[in-house]
Amino acid sequence: MLNRRILAYHAVFTAYGFWLPNDPRGSWSDYVGSWELVRFGKATKVATRRSVAAVPHDDQKRQAAKRALKYEPVKFTGQQCKTIGDGFRRAAGEGGYVIHACSILPTHVHLVIQRHERDAERIIGHLKSRATQGLKSENLHPLAKFATEDGAIPTPWTKKGWPVFLYTTAEIRRAIRYVENNPLKEGKRMQKWTFVVPF
Repeated sequence: MLNRRILAYHAVFTAYGFWLPNDPRGSWSDYVGSWELVRFGKATKVATRRSVAAVPHDDQKRQAAKRALKYEPVKFTGQQCKTIGDGFRRAAGEGGYVIHACSILPTHVHLVIQRHERDAERIIGHLKSRATQGLKSENLHPLAKFATEDGAIPTPWTKKGWPVFLYTTAEIRRAIRYVENNPLKEGKRMQKWTFVVPF
């Protein structure tokens, strides 16, 4: 089999509590790291790179697991989404990332990022870090009320992200369309971000 060169990533990452590691539809997690969730089962890791959002499942079990979380699930407001975008712009400038599409939704984020010398997981970590810093500095952090005495605040993000590797220009264009149209599925307008570079 010929080695294909990665040209870009379709990166997806979620707000805390949106997609649990033992979601009955499947997840991309290897383990359940929260004692509150262990009683709802082991991680439901799947090998597919396709969305499993529409897979039939026990919704009551999924909602019960969410109610057992240590903190309430995060749902970003419009103002918080704007601040997250400002953090992404800062990270892109620092890292030299070329971002071809971005949608920041209340519970998750989609980006198409041109291949970079850093791996996709590190880029996702950088983006989340700068977005979180912005939320804290603007007093918009959604979990601020759970701050400890030393000022530490739980992360508003799940631990990892999910990068899908894109090998052809056709795959990149398809991913860009998907990301650009994603807000429409939730009844929102398409988003325009100043840091997005046309492909």
